[in-house]
Amino acid sequence: MGSVKEYFSNLGTGIASLIKGMSVTGKEFVTPKITEQYPDNRDNLPVADRFRAILTLKYDDQGNHKCIACGTCERVCPNGTIALDIKQVETWDGKKKKKLDNYRYDLGSCTFCQLCVTNCPTDALEFSNDFEQAVFTRGKLVKKLNYLPEKEEPKPTPEQIAKMQAEKEAKIAAAKAAAAAKKAAGANAPEADPLAGIELNDAQKKALAAAAADPEKLEKIRAAIIKAAAAKAAKKD
Repeated sequence: MGSVKEYFSNLGTGIASLIKGMSVTGKEFVTPKITEQYPDNRDNLPVADRFRAILTLKYDDQGNHKCIACGTCERVCPNGTIALDIKQVETWDGKKKKKLDNYRYDLGSCTFCQLCVTNCPTDALEFSNDFEQAVFTRGKLVKKLNYLPEKEEPKPTPEQIAKMQAEKEAKIAAAKAAAAAKKAAGANAPEADPLAGIELNDAQKKALAAAAADPEKLEKIRAAIIKAAAAKAAKKD
């Protein structure tokens, strides 16, 4: 009796499982197909916007990029994928400025960590989702991201030239005024007392005090003290 009951129990379980499987299969018959016919549909192939395929340097409509050649992306790259060639240029106002000369990016060693993008201070980099990067030689994976010619430094406007000239003249005038004030202060400053650096003994102090009322005698005593101090210093040397 027990075996018959077990038989029908297993039979019921099997039928229920069969019905469940057939329901899943039946749904797939009416579900739209999602098979991709790549590469025939590469023109309208949906690729996620967040997909990281290759690093690019952002250019605007005028062919300008925002890279300031600070080298941050090169320093934060964990495996040396990025290498920058930087040159120094002189701007119209005489200052030195770093400028990008060559931006090399090795796609073959990139781990797509995006540290270069997130650490760029000017938001000059981004990852595109162009995944078709297959090549026949390893060297072709090394890309030059600044593919457009680097533009020359802009020429100064007449307003900038006038402002720079005015600032230059103001600095010259301020320097001349400071020099004149220093010269005037030096001319008006009292001469240093020669006795200030001499250590006087009691006899010399008494002599100076006694001759305080007689300028001529006081001057002679002072001269004698200075002469004696000079002779003493020369003897030590």
